[in-house]
Amino acid sequence: MVASWARTQVVEALRGGLVVSCQAYPDEPMLDASTMVRIARAAVAGGAVAVRLKGLDDLALGVPVLPVPVIGLVKVGTSGVFITPTLDDCLAVAATGAAVVALDGTRRPRPDGRTLAATIAALKQAHPDVTVMADCGSADDARAAQDAGADLLGTTLAGYSGEQPPTPGPDWQVLDEVVALAEVPVIAEGRIHTPDQAGEALHRGAHAVCVGTAITHPTTITSWFVDALDARGGSVG
Repeated sequence: MVASWARTQVVEALRGGLVVSCQAYPDEPMLDASTMVRIARAAVAGGAVAVRLKGLDDLALGVPVLPVPVIGLVKVGTSGVFITPTLDDCLAVAATGAAVVALDGTRRPRPDGRTLAATIAALKQAHPDVTVMADCGSADDARAAQDAGADLLGTTLAGYSGEQPPTPGPDWQVLDEVVALAEVPVIAEGRIHTPDQAGEALHRGAHAVCVGTAITHPTTITSWFVDALDARGGSVG
């Protein structure tokens, strides 16, 4: 039986906590729904207050067994507006029982021609209890997404939407600007790689912090260690 999460319950569940994004990249060994759901369950065992899952197969397996809110999305393509880009995509994610539907919250044109406001309105009409998270790239995106009816604002796309290049670590400027204007909870997300950075995001006013790569992507984590060893290779021997 899939638990039903009201928006107020989702907001309280997320407050001050860690969301873990459990997503695999295309053409890699971990791109498997059962694998990602096991990782999500491990994250919950470690204290994650919610998980973020990509793909209808992952959601179908994960939502019934995870005791925390699931932030669901699909990715269609690899560029432009590709995070749950259309109303049909949003409806498909909501139909899995995901507590939260995450969608592209930028001001860029959407593939189906609908505005963000029209997309959110139609989604909430079909699924009145669903919570909507807008993945934004800037403060202007966040303001527009909030006006469009988003319940949560994420800094997910800071550095990836074409407005500015990605910062080496978390984009603190974008987070500060979004927190300053937000009337709904803000989820800090994007290039948060250490516990100290996660704590700093909360200190700056984020409602919750979402971490993915640094927890759930061993290929990238391994490469960080390999690069560090390679950089010191000349001093060995």
